[in-house]
Amino acid sequence: MRLDRFLSNFERFNRQQVRLALIAGRVQVDGSVVRDPLHAVSEFSEVRLDQALLQAGYPARYLMLHKPPGCVSATQDPQHRTVLDLLEVPDKHQLHIAGRLDFNTTGLMILTNDGQWSRRLTQPATKLPKVYLVETEQVIEPHYIETFAKGIYFAFEDLTTLPAHLDILGPRLARLSIVEGRYHQVKRMFGHFQNKVLTLHRERMGALMLDDSLQPGQYRSLSAEEIGLV
Repeated sequence: MRLDRFLSNFERFNRQQVRLALIAGRVQVDGSVVRDPLHAVSEFSEVRLDQALLQAGYPARYLMLHKPPGCVSATQDPQHRTVLDLLEVPDKHQLHIAGRLDFNTTGLMILTNDGQWSRRLTQPATKLPKVYLVETEQVIEPHYIETFAKGIYFAFEDLTTLPAHLDILGPRLARLSIVEGRYHQVKRMFGHFQNKVLTLHRERMGALMLDDSLQPGQYRSLSAEEIGLV
């Protein structure tokens, strides 16, 4: 939100008062005087007027987790361990999952409290690729490549998947890149050929790559450079 609009939301300020306060340098955002009415303010910003606190803000959090198998992509579950149970960070229940993974699917998972940022990462409209390493029960045939590129019809939703890119790495091993995240999508795409997925591992979301140094269950904060890639 623009700073002038943020200030105008307070009933005690009219537009003229907001303009004069900005010109006079009475407004601080995250400890710095800001005079630009177009300066962006988010829920993470600390905003003060004459040192009086208008919004405390709170730190934005961005975590990369190597999800292990047998773990639920949820904030709470009455029966199973969740990804939040793996974290030892303060206020972890403020975090949400950007791109869920199935119970036994492993690999890259992002947790954050920044909803706008996570929507850019996961929404199909942004067309950011999600890359998976797939092991199957039967041989992966070359004609899968063309079928995946054209899209596969899902009768239950009455839709055709967006084009996907398949690289065959071995008789039963492939790397698949998709730009959607529909329910059990990868398993259902291979199921089109009656080929069961045995293991599924997410390597990448957009430009974010799973850190090779992270063992299953381990996590770390994203760097400023990584956050800026989304």
